[in-house]
Amino acid sequence: MATAGLPREARLRRPGDFAALRTSSGRASGRCFHLRYRGNELGHARLGLAISKRVSKRAVERNRIKRLLRESFRRVRDQLPAIDLMVMAREQAAGVPGPQLLAEIEQLWKKLLANHTEKSSPNAAHH
Repeated sequence: MATAGLPREARLRRPGDFAALRTSSGRASGRCFHLRYRGNELGHARLGLAISKRVSKRAVERNRIKRLLRESFRRVRDQLPAIDLMVMAREQAAGVPGPQLLAEIEQLWKKLLANHTEKSSPNAAHH
């Protein structure tokens, strides 16, 4: 049976990938999440999550946030450009209900798509 999980190639796993995103990347943020991104040469988007103990001391709460983020990413992954993304949760994310967190991350995906189409359309005119 095929899993609905996130395939290995859709995840950031190497520390170097995370480090690269911390230094040179685009940004978007909302009340509960901060997003960093940069292009990759792989032809598809990859997701990395950084949900620290500062967000919540309780692993159950951190895992809930990660689960929601992965689920949301799975839905939009095919629409996203070839980029590496790192999503970091802010401390206030811990007390927020799931539907509200999903709404915020979906707004960030839309912002990301809008930024990417703005940047790629002027380049298309030059070719």
